[in-house]
Amino acid sequence: MTLLDDAIVFAIHAHSGQLRKGTNTPYILHPLEAAAIVASMTDDLEIIAAAVLHDTLEDAHISMYEIADKFGERVAGLVNSETENKREDLPASDTWLIRKQETIQHLDGEKDLAVKMVALGDKLSNIRSMYRDHLALGDQLWERFNQKDPKKHAWYYRAIADATVELEKFPAWQEYTALVEKVFS
Repeated sequence: MTLLDDAIVFAIHAHSGQLRKGTNTPYILHPLEAAAIVASMTDDLEIIAAAVLHDTLEDAHISMYEIADKFGERVAGLVNSETENKREDLPASDTWLIRKQETIQHLDGEKDLAVKMVALGDKLSNIRSMYRDHLALGDQLWERFNQKDPKKHAWYYRAIADATVELEKFPAWQEYTALVEKVFS
């Protein structure tokens, strides 16, 4: 099996039984979609594998050591770059703004396009889901999130577009910015 095959199997096991927030959609579909998005920008299997694994540290309680041991330091570093400090001792709604500010600051200062590709894969998958759900649910969509204010989500998703503007030549970035405007206009 290739590195990517191993990453997919690993992510399937890590996210087994998890669902997307507020839905009955199996969680694994999100990292697979993120990986497919990243694959539209690069054929580097380490970057694509990192996209598949991007939520394993944050949401599946897998350790950095385990990722590095199984997939190498570069993949582990890319996964870590997409991992928020959840501040587990505090309510997620209380830490939402600081976590998002940290993400934007990190991406603004990042020179490695691989990090930005993984972030864009994740966020494009998220905004696609938000767009579909917003069409079906309207503003009730925001009730499923820790942050209920759509204006704050708009700020965050627009800031991600600005922080990843180096990827503007890719259709994935163009789709992302178009969907952000559709959801938040």
